[in-house]
Amino acid sequence: MKVCFHTLGCKVNQYETQAMKELFQKNGYSVCDNNGFADVIVINSCSVTAESDRKTRQLLRKCRKENQNAVIVLTGCMVQAFPEKSNALEQADIVIGNKDFSRITDSVNDFLRTNKRIYIYNKHTSGDNYTTPEISDFEERTRAYVKIEDGCDRFCSYCIIPFARGRVRSKSLDDLKAEASRLADNGFSEIVLVGINLSAYGKNEDFNICDAVETVEKIDAIKRIRLGSLEPDHITDDMLLRLKKADKFCPQFHLSLQSGCDETLKRMNRKYDTAFYEDLVRRIRKIFPDCSITTDVMVGFSGETVEEFEKSLEFVKKIGFARVHIFPYSRRSGTLADTFTDHVPNAEKARRAKLMSDIAKTGEREYIKNLMGKEKPVLFETPEGEFAVGYTEDYIRVKVKTDKDLIGKIMTVRITDTFDDYCTATVI
Repeated sequence: MKVCFHTLGCKVNQYETQAMKELFQKNGYSVCDNNGFADVIVINSCSVTAESDRKTRQLLRKCRKENQNAVIVLTGCMVQAFPEKSNALEQADIVIGNKDFSRITDSVNDFLRTNKRIYIYNKHTSGDNYTTPEISDFEERTRAYVKIEDGCDRFCSYCIIPFARGRVRSKSLDDLKAEASRLADNGFSEIVLVGINLSAYGKNEDFNICDAVETVEKIDAIKRIRLGSLEPDHITDDMLLRLKKADKFCPQFHLSLQSGCDETLKRMNRKYDTAFYEDLVRRIRKIFPDCSITTDVMVGFSGETVEEFEKSLEFVKKIGFARVHIFPYSRRSGTLADTFTDHVPNAEKARRAKLMSDIAKTGEREYIKNLMGKEKPVLFETPEGEFAVGYTEDYIRVKVKTDKDLIGKIMTVRITDTFDDYCTATVI
């Protein structure tokens, strides 16, 4: 029996898809790509925006139209956040929430035996344990995502994720060590630690994100460790100083901003203001002079005036991010912000997104331009014609023209030219 997967959304979803693949393989299924015939099709949904739900529904209809006889499974955040709406999608033979995806293979086997539609949903509750199955492989051959945290307690006014993911819970350090060791044995040299609210890792426990980094660093075959998105107000100087001592830690900080305007941040129910954020960036750059700082920015949030947007625009320009992910606000049923009345028209959101993107691109080009002539270690990941392509510690894409096989190797290079979103270099 062949099974294929469609994954929407974040790095955590990508990790969980890998976990599901391995569950199927242990049960005798073979995993195939999603462009051909499959007996079972799994759609791992995202529900961070209404647009995410639309894409899931569209994909579900497409899969059913093109695969009349396949068993189609709908799982992920959309099911967990909106179970009744998800269950109403008749194209899915099995609808199962992300709290129970470890039961996915049993559900498919039950459906194949009985041909009866299956719906499994259990609400997240306070005190849930961390139960995500671990992985031993990943699609990328040099870098693997490792999920160490699930859930979020922050309840930003625009966000449905606390309902889709439940409260904060964390993988144990022993389980992390075992999983990272398996990945290292299978040839992975870089680990990216990810979570729904990664910086809350270890909440109500006796460990934190620094302990996770230090645990992975002890594995000889792992050469690099990165962190996923971080909440600014969780980052302390003590944490930064501990990370500085970790030789394998890559100084790339993705600090979620959302808005560079204090009034907007307050309506979003974010837990910091721009003064705190700016000071944190200053402290990080002092401790990690060669770091890159990246972020997410939302434009057109409910009630965002032209003046508030301009404040946000100027703040992004002032900070000088290495990269900015920009997205227009999308109303989300079930959130506090959906009840707000002063919504920004879509055309104005698009205009603001374009202006913010122009500023962000200028900052990105400036960051890359400043790398000219510098020496950087690069982990090479893929061939691209006559080039080997990899990433620096601060996650800048680098191309080196070579006839040697550099894939999987870390080599020191000198940057010889810079472009909008990558550099060229020569190996030293």
